[in-house]
Amino acid sequence: MKRSSGVRTCALTVGGALSLALITGCSDGSSTDPKGTAREASAVRALSTGELKQRILAQGEVDGYKVNAIGEAAHRTTVKSSDDKCRPLAYVLTGLAPADPATEIGRTVREDKKDPTDDATSLDDMADGKFESALKDSLNLDITSLDLSSYDGDGAQQALRAVSTALESCAAGFTGGASGDEQKVTKVTPTKASGSGDESVAFTATTDMDGDKGPLHAEVVRHGNTVATYFTMNIGAMMTGKAYTVPPAVIKAQSAKLN
Repeated sequence: MKRSSGVRTCALTVGGALSLALITGCSDGSSTDPKGTAREASAVRALSTGELKQRILAQGEVDGYKVNAIGEAAHRTTVKSSDDKCRPLAYVLTGLAPADPATEIGRTVREDKKDPTDDATSLDDMADGKFESALKDSLNLDITSLDLSSYDGDGAQQALRAVSTALESCAAGFTGGASGDEQKVTKVTPTKASGSGDESVAFTATTDMDGDKGPLHAEVVRHGNTVATYFTMNIGAMMTGKAYTVPPAVIKAQSAKLN
């Protein structure tokens, strides 16, 4: 479970409303009125669900990956955490935005690769060693939960701040996730973010599943008052110890629709 910050342009707009970066980060050199700035920030309104649907990745928009509507997503109220300070990370590791948004939608982005058993007449025709190797190879693909959420006022900045604060408080791990499917996280490590959007935060969560430890990767990126949350797992890589991360191609393609 990437981030860098900085205002990139004073002309950036999101959904017809000036981005928070424009409101708070650009100046013509004249003196600023803090109360006036606060009023302007509070006037920012979240995108509608329909607007988010237009902006979230669709099938055919990222080479090498299939984009699908998610099945039944975990409801935010069912997500638990052994430490409330770590709840934003538990949300992200469940495929949800790190903080309560005004609107939110999700997609599953799955690496599109040929099943190594496609040419086999039957799995029974494969020797034990070859079958095991083929199984691991078939599981060696990145599956990313992509969530777009939008916020009123400075809610998007608060969402990013919640992730950064949780990373400081939860380095030693926690237990959390959707009720009945909680996972034990033994370590949380900040990692280098993609640098997309106005600010971004990335981290790796090491999980312990019946004694088998494996990494899960996440990045949260703010584009104005909209937040893109990426959570990636690769079971095959976890089984073999192969390194993986949130696919840069997915972040790049989604960012292009939000910039």
